[in-house]
Amino acid sequence: MVKALTFKGEKKPSKKRKRTANEAQDDAAPTSKQLVPAADEAPDDDDNWVSADALSDISGPVMLVLPTDPLTCLATDAFGKVHASPVENMVEDAPSTAEPHLVSQVWIATRVVGSDGDFTFKGHHGRYLGCDQYGICSATREAISPEETFRCSPSEAEAGMFDIRTGRSTYFAVDDEKSPPEVRGDAAEVGDAAHIRIRMQARFKPKHKVEKAEKVRAKISRKELEDEVGRRLEDDEVKRLKKARREGDYHEVMLDVKPVNQNK
Repeated sequence: MVKALTFKGEKKPSKKRKRTANEAQDDAAPTSKQLVPAADEAPDDDDNWVSADALSDISGPVMLVLPTDPLTCLATDAFGKVHASPVENMVEDAPSTAEPHLVSQVWIATRVVGSDGDFTFKGHHGRYLGCDQYGICSATREAISPEETFRCSPSEAEAGMFDIRTGRSTYFAVDDEKSPPEVRGDAAEVGDAAHIRIRMQARFKPKHKVEKAEKVRAKISRKELEDEVGRRLEDDEVKRLKKARREGDYHEVMLDVKPVNQNK
């Protein structure tokens, strides 16, 4: 076993005592609120961030990307102050690839039951995004009122973007000329400064759920197929059966593949 390096005059370490489970857990706890993935974990497609394309997509953890240059997103600190936070995670400065790197940039989107497009957005500290009568945004309340409810609608001017309207029929907009950019909720009309891109985790997107279910259905080994058929299969038969599992006509194709004496 390779021994640790030692230096002349350095005191020899005393015999290590066995650490308790609590001490090990404390050491493993993150020291900041940065979203840092574990190095030894395999990437999970479900945790990838994708863009919401329709109202039905918006659910779960989301990132509200603002139309600023450089790119920013809506965030809140532990005291409920809402601000524009710089976006650091994206590919080639493309807003459509933006991902959060701080928990303060993540909101939990929940559709209001019985509504067409009303949502609430809860911050990492358990309080809801709100906008008062003066257009000032904050996230200080733990309960939902009309000020914490927003109507989202797909933008007619920008594909893949959304306009977020407050309970007073005004819109979220960002003043990019200020440094840092200022986000308010008192814009009377929808303009370029009001179009917001909503990024979300893939696992909550309905289309992704369907695709994943199809992959699960198609996941079957050659041996399992041969056991069900009762004989060795040719390569084209294996491909045919796996395709049938994806497309939903597996049992019909299986009858065609099975020996004639088994079909009777």
